[in-house]
Amino acid sequence: MPPSATASSSAFTPSAPGFLRRRSPLDVLLGEVDRALQVLSNNASASRPYPAGAEVGDDPLTAQEKRHAAGLMRVNHVGEVCAQALYRGQAVACAEPAARALLLDAAAEEVDHLAWCARRLDELGSHVSVFNPLWYAGSFALGLAAGRAGVPRNLGFMAETERQVEAHLDSHLKVLPAQDQRSRNVVEQMKQDEINHRVSAERAGATPLPLPVRGAMRALSRVMTTTAYWI
Repeated sequence: MPPSATASSSAFTPSAPGFLRRRSPLDVLLGEVDRALQVLSNNASASRPYPAGAEVGDDPLTAQEKRHAAGLMRVNHVGEVCAQALYRGQAVACAEPAARALLLDAAAEEVDHLAWCARRLDELGSHVSVFNPLWYAGSFALGLAAGRAGVPRNLGFMAETERQVEAHLDSHLKVLPAQDQRSRNVVEQMKQDEINHRVSAERAGATPLPLPVRGAMRALSRVMTTTAYWI
């Protein structure tokens, strides 16, 4: 066989097994637009079972309790919209493969949370926030900025986000109607997942964020939660 034929037969081609084409910026953009549309159109599907538990008998909640529980679950849903956008923005801007994989794994679990919160809102006869597109866009932009701050700060942003979300979910467990066990089960599972995400980020080398940044994050969170409770 001529040398040229040998070289040709051993070279990788787009159709060869195992060939992986590097994603172009356009591929990345289209992928993120598709993901955003799935999130904002409420088409996200959970990969894990719904943790609310079996529905037994009539719903014991009064109309007022249902409205309150729905407001809290709407806030939780918005939080997951923000987390999904934030982590995907961070992953897009992150050049380190292991850190990027950690962010995308966390984002995948946030999809479960999105689906669970949306389902519970539907059970309570309510709806998701009308401002979700705004929250998603702002969080994605923030994630892009965090992703360019270097891996330790990028993961530090993830750890601080999860720390604040964990505290936020804890506060909801204290004020959800005592008999609303289904919402409580969902929030408890979400809280455990957020703890796992925080610990993973810390073990991967997250560095604490400066106090002013942590304060700004809490201030933005208060604006989001106050608005989302009602609309």
